[in-house]
Amino acid sequence: MKILVINAGSSSLKYQLIDMDTEQMIAKGNCERIGQEGSFIGHKTADGRSFTKEIPMPDHAKAFLAVSDALLSEEYGVIKNLDEVAAIGHRIVQGGALFSDPELVTEEVIKGIESLIPLAPLHNAGHVQAIRGCQQVFGDKIPMVVVFDTAFHSTMPEKAYMYAVPYEYYEKYAVRRYGAHGTSHRFVSGAMADLMGKDIKDLKLITCHIGNGSSITAVQNGKVIDTSMGLTPLDGILMGTRSGCLDPSVVTFIAEKEGFTPQEMNTLLNKKSGLLGISGISSDDRDVTKAEEEGNHRAALVHQMLYYQIAKYIGQYWVAMGGCDGIVFTAGLGENQPALRESVVDYLAFAGVKLNKEVNAKTRDTAFISAEDSSIPVAVIATNEELAIARDTKSIVEKL
Repeated sequence: MKILVINAGSSSLKYQLIDMDTEQMIAKGNCERIGQEGSFIGHKTADGRSFTKEIPMPDHAKAFLAVSDALLSEEYGVIKNLDEVAAIGHRIVQGGALFSDPELVTEEVIKGIESLIPLAPLHNAGHVQAIRGCQQVFGDKIPMVVVFDTAFHSTMPEKAYMYAVPYEYYEKYAVRRYGAHGTSHRFVSGAMADLMGKDIKDLKLITCHIGNGSSITAVQNGKVIDTSMGLTPLDGILMGTRSGCLDPSVVTFIAEKEGFTPQEMNTLLNKKSGLLGISGISSDDRDVTKAEEEGNHRAALVHQMLYYQIAKYIGQYWVAMGGCDGIVFTAGLGENQPALRESVVDYLAFAGVKLNKEVNAKTRDTAFISAEDSSIPVAVIATNEELAIARDTKSIVEKL
């Protein structure tokens, strides 16, 4: 069975075709700048063939045409006709209180995703456009499944997901903590249990998904009890351009001083803060790291802030679970920044957590990085959200 996994945004569409018999990627790529000038597709096959080509893509339907052309291409293709694609799985960022499990795509499900656009304006709107575009290109014969990033977090207890604002706003608008990156946290927590040779139902794990967007999650006995992102992906630790958590009065104070509208404040906190805002250099950690190595104080400061915040969340969740059996680092920075992992674990020395610094320095893929005498194991696990989505899609399609 071959499954096409789609991760779409308002102006982008990432795809991966997976052979579920081997769970190996066959081809993958991205469509960028959809609806803008200079739109292009980049495509790569498992055997190393690749191309990048500028193609007009005024909407997601045209992007899906570009994807199907790439998959069927005589020179770069991997299938002979679209009938070889058994199903399509879509990543959806926000499922709100409506969706706690993967769902077969129906008109009712699409309308449910649309109703949640206010909670994730760019993401959910882009997802709906992608589903509609996919239907136009692939037709209604290929079953589609939606997998929600928030679903894994649906096991949080009320005491963790409620905010201390008047209860009526929860009743009227469902204002609460939803979290994000759930598909990644689910994948790596399961992989950590496998790596440890234990049943996840017997473990207390803290998973750190650290990238341009970041979240930290407490997984107790296979279920989420708390996570750092909130109503939206703005909450938690500082990120590439997001502020992370702060005193709410900071928002009103700056807005009053600068005369900003709510939308302008939203842009400031989501697009101009975080690594970019503190360093003044870039939202890309590679640029910030280079600047720190060159002696830039603000670049060094934002890294110190980031490492401190990650360690604090780990400490919070260690207490919340009444212990911790393992810590996972994943995603772009979590997998590729040894200095980040070392600095965070240094804060945990009081609890006997230690790294094998030589192993940590060279690890960029799934492996234990903790020292033999560490009180608990620490691992890097390469996340694979696409495979998790493909597995969910396969499970639902096989029941049809």
